[in-house]
Amino acid sequence: MGVEYVSRVPRPPLDGLIDDLYYLAGAPPCARLTLPPMPAALLIVNLGAPFRIRAGHDIETAEYADGCVVTTPTRALEFGYPVPTRSVGVHVKPWGLAPFLPMPAADLCDRPVTLEQVWGRPAVAELRDRLATADRPDEMLTLLEEELRRRLCETAGLGLVRRTSSVIAATGGVAAIGDLSEAAGVSSTHLARQFREFVGVTPKRLARTYRFAATVFAIDPAGPIDWGDLAGDAGYFDQAHFGHEFRAFTGLTPTRYVEVRRRFRREHPGHVFDGWPLPAD
Repeated sequence: MGVEYVSRVPRPPLDGLIDDLYYLAGAPPCARLTLPPMPAALLIVNLGAPFRIRAGHDIETAEYADGCVVTTPTRALEFGYPVPTRSVGVHVKPWGLAPFLPMPAADLCDRPVTLEQVWGRPAVAELRDRLATADRPDEMLTLLEEELRRRLCETAGLGLVRRTSSVIAATGGVAAIGDLSEAAGVSSTHLARQFREFVGVTPKRLARTYRFAATVFAIDPAGPIDWGDLAGDAGYFDQAHFGHEFRAFTGLTPTRYVEVRRRFRREHPGHVFDGWPLPAD
């Protein structure tokens, strides 16, 4: 049994908050997958057996039956999938969950919660029932998009965070945060407070995550890698700094990361998961 994966970008105005909606079903390539931190949030509606998430080695694994909400993480998450698995979900821009949350994003940082804790049991049960009876993945994605459009609300102050985050993203995370707050006409303290409210992390932490993600996506596991050039191009002070950041984000050294990626490609050539999730060693 393989994996069926279908995704698409939502229509405006959700496209300003969400990268894509997706449907996932089948047998993942590994029982446990590690997701290194990304400058993104995640919402999953589970339609199969419960899955498990471990948010760091110092936190116990938790089970999620109805789904989960994950704000922009600062540490790697380990997902344990049942076989088979079936869900629909949303890859969300760092600020994109704020209009759908009843609590500050900072309350959820590195603490994934069930979807029921965010939207309530009756609403989630009704949504899951409608999704489970849909005939096709594209119909499921339309139902989820409609639910999100219905729940979308105005969020005062989100524009500042969205504009600043976009600059951080455009610079690959190397923008000076002090310059960004000055350009926005607010204090660095106010900007950090707004980021924690709507993203869950400070702008400095988000910039670190963008820089790390841009660096990782620049790695081609199929070819030789000059780690010094890679670290310099990404704006790291030196290769040692880069290695420290890499271990902090993934738990792996850069060379070990590449070994895991290469092994995955050998064992699962052309798999849809190639590129970011990693088999959990």
